[in-house]
Amino acid sequence: MNTSVTIAGIEFKNPVTTASGTFGSGMEYSEYVDLSKLGAVTTKGVSSVPWPGNPTPRVAETYGGMLNAIGLQNPGVDVFIKRDIPFLRKYDTKIIVNVVGKTTEEYCEVVERLSDCDVDLLEINISCPNVKEGGIAFGQDPKCVEAITHELKKRAKQPIIMKLSPNVTDITETAKAAQAGGADALSLINTLTGMKIDIHRRSFLLANRTGGLSGPAVKPIAVRMVYQVANAVKLPIIGMGGIANAEDALEFIMAGASMIAVGTANFVNPTATTQIVEGIEAYMKKYQVEDINELIGCVK
Repeated sequence: MNTSVTIAGIEFKNPVTTASGTFGSGMEYSEYVDLSKLGAVTTKGVSSVPWPGNPTPRVAETYGGMLNAIGLQNPGVDVFIKRDIPFLRKYDTKIIVNVVGKTTEEYCEVVERLSDCDVDLLEINISCPNVKEGGIAFGQDPKCVEAITHELKKRAKQPIIMKLSPNVTDITETAKAAQAGGADALSLINTLTGMKIDIHRRSFLLANRTGGLSGPAVKPIAVRMVYQVANAVKLPIIGMGGIANAEDALEFIMAGASMIAVGTANFVNPTATTQIVEGIEAYMKKYQVEDINELIGCVK
């Protein structure tokens, strides 16, 4: 039985990774999860210099999910290279580094700093709804998506994955723009912009007023978008958005995702990722699927 998949020439032992921002760089979860059982660990966003993130409160529970406005807090690329890459290399898993910036130059600086590092792929976050510059400002304009993808491809030594925003009218337009710019793969979806109001205080619950909605509530939207993009471009896709179990993961794979990423579920069940790996294997045995690649995009 083959559970391995290949994206941009990189082979993963199975199609399960973590969604950026929900798993740190794996260190915090390593007491609960054998990281070597994952196809890859996708790290929290890394910027050229340390970012403090947004003011608190910046997380709120919602029906079927959560809102967050963390603002991509991170210690910067120098700390990441010194501390997190050596830690992750102790495990038999691929490393996908999520890259963030507020300008094209900042994205390029991080990509260049990582070019000689022992990491496998770079995921470019051009779709975070919680930062004022960069982030979603790039991800909603197809011309900007193509331009920044082109600039990063000139500098990156690793394959690049462009992470797309669902906060657009037609996600296939930004997917096509990323493909035109030279992207090696796509990941989708990032969070949907949402809001929660404290009726007792008569004020916004999050200090940032709006936040990114994630969790099971967004899954049907994410599956639909993966299906649309898989039928619009020729790039491999990492699908994410509300995946909590193997059944959810298989929906994304059958819609066209070559890999899947687990996000908010990690906060509820720290072992969700490895349980999903085991659940996919159990499904394949039950239905006598010899190669998981047979399932990718099987629903037409």
